[in-house]
Amino acid sequence: MSGVERNVTDPYLWLEEVTGERALDWARAHNTVVRARFADSDRFRDLERRILDMLDTDTKIAYPSRRGPWLYNFWRDAQHPRGLWRRTTFAEYAEDAPDWDVLIDLDAVAADEDENWVWGGAAVLRPEQSRALISLSRGGADAKVVREFDMERRVFLDPADGGFFLPEAKSEIRWIDIDSVYVGTDFGPGTLTDSGYPRIAKRWRRGTALEEATTVFEGESGDVAVSAGYDRTPGYERHYVGRATDFFNEEVYLLEDDGALRHLDIPTDASESWYKDWLLVRLKSPWEVGGTSYPAGALLAIDFEKFLSGAREFEVIFTPDAHTSLHGYGWTENHLLLVTLEDVQTKLYVLTPGSDGWRREPLADTPPMATTSVLNLDPLESGDEFMLNTSGFTTPATLLASAVGGRTERLKQEPGFFDADGVETEQFFATSDDGTPVPYFVIRHRDRKDAPGPTVMSGYGGFEVSRTPAYSGASGMGWLERGGTWVMTNIRGGGEYGPQWHTSVQKANRHKVYEDFSSIAKDLVARGITTADQLGAVGGSNGGLLMGVMLTRYPELFGAIVCQVPLLDMKRYHLLLAGASWMAEYGDPDKPEEWEYIGKYSPYQNARADRAYPPILLTTSTRDDRVHPGHARKMAALLEEQGHEFWYHENIEGGHGGAADNKQSAFQAALIYEFFTQMLIERRG
Repeated sequence: MSGVERNVTDPYLWLEEVTGERALDWARAHNTVVRARFADSDRFRDLERRILDMLDTDTKIAYPSRRGPWLYNFWRDAQHPRGLWRRTTFAEYAEDAPDWDVLIDLDAVAADEDENWVWGGAAVLRPEQSRALISLSRGGADAKVVREFDMERRVFLDPADGGFFLPEAKSEIRWIDIDSVYVGTDFGPGTLTDSGYPRIAKRWRRGTALEEATTVFEGESGDVAVSAGYDRTPGYERHYVGRATDFFNEEVYLLEDDGALRHLDIPTDASESWYKDWLLVRLKSPWEVGGTSYPAGALLAIDFEKFLSGAREFEVIFTPDAHTSLHGYGWTENHLLLVTLEDVQTKLYVLTPGSDGWRREPLADTPPMATTSVLNLDPLESGDEFMLNTSGFTTPATLLASAVGGRTERLKQEPGFFDADGVETEQFFATSDDGTPVPYFVIRHRDRKDAPGPTVMSGYGGFEVSRTPAYSGASGMGWLERGGTWVMTNIRGGGEYGPQWHTSVQKANRHKVYEDFSSIAKDLVARGITTADQLGAVGGSNGGLLMGVMLTRYPELFGAIVCQVPLLDMKRYHLLLAGASWMAEYGDPDKPEEWEYIGKYSPYQNARADRAYPPILLTTSTRDDRVHPGHARKMAALLEEQGHEFWYHENIEGGHGGAADNKQSAFQAALIYEFFTQMLIERRG
């Protein structure tokens, strides 16, 4: 049966009925089989318990979000599985056992309201910090309910008494002042884009009905989303709107007092930001303007008011090269901090604007084979202070407090959760089919280097998402301690070498992502690190699509595959949930010329009964309202029909993250490592 034929007469379309009883019965039946095979042993229960203890322990770092004098944190543990939203002062946080002021006990709220609430975030009104807009989802979905919370009285405000409230939807809401917000939500028929996000942005005043809110901008149904916001910087207050025409392109406008829109004339695929006098533009493609050509990946700066007056003479404050890209940047009160990736390893710099241009200096030493990130920049209320967080594959996180020109002090150190003694990290480069060197990290015990051993490689490769070294207690407990080797790949599609590492493999060039991953698999065997029978692969979401392609196009390279919350039916992905928003990444399957290349790799259309496949575990979530669970369901049903060895597990809650609480997260992690243990260690002998 060809892919086109299957799309017309697909016998498994009924599995796209997310909460249909027949579909849920099918999922429950497969869950029972999976639990009996992989989750009913002392070894599984011991690993699950260890992972849950790690997730619940109070020895892990309570990462804060800084808002002036307050440090906010959302915390889960065994006693509070749904979580506590709390805050403390910086001085108190620096203590070994901070005294936290609990603002919301979500377990108590969920129990009182008989709802399966999952925390979705808090938008705190600045500078007063007296109110917050709290987002809560049912079961971890992307769609959320938004409720206003009085932080002084510790109560949710009743909409009947003027409290801001939005029913369940994929909404955008941002404070303007205590009595007004910008809001985009489901206002009724025709007010959402084809991707299910807000098409209209409105200004909503307290005490008025939502339907009375004033429209400030409307996009098109084919856009991804529309939003509006307010920059409250004293003396530089600016209202703005954004229109995302696709996943990677956005038109940005300043909203004048009279309601007029002033377009910021910069490339729509660039990332723009502003702070006081400065407009920053990070380019994703080359730009020629004002008689000068600027390269993709560069960061440009210009006086904002001069730009608005027509000036186009930018200062280049970062230029990429073959090994170095810009990973992130942000302002302190007087300086701009840059995080760069040099062959996927972080370096930090501080840039200071002055009358003679921008001065650049190293910010801090960073360890190799690790990732150091800058946290908690709050230029309006915390001066030049910031935090640094560093971790590596075998090195637990360390959180530091510092300031530009000041000393650095350690705030918190996370304990180790697995035996890392003798475990080493190495970086290698494989050569892809078109000659491109592609990096990857290998984490293994030094005693395992003498012979090929069981190995799991992970991958993503999309949407300019960079993957950098980070500590994972779960993979340490579940795989490294069992004698396995872990591999993290940095294939194209990510942003590890700047925007071109991503843009060069969009749409018709998508096949290069899969060639990169398969080339690393071959390189691991050629280096004697593993064998094809002992090699596993794991990925989720876009990485789940990667796993589907590995199964159907490169099955001979792998001994087992785990495919999580995946995209798999690329003929229908744009019709399901948020799928339409990703056509800029993959293409439009309704256009014959684009289906021509999509159809060559779409896993659901390329699965064959007459080809040998490695065993595969597919996982998804009923409450995933981003990537439709029908992808994994239908692929599992098709593999079952064709007689392949497959396993399928569906979490009823969890959203796109796959788990709604620590207990579910621990189960899913233990399931993955038990699957690989049985398939790559025990089965392969």
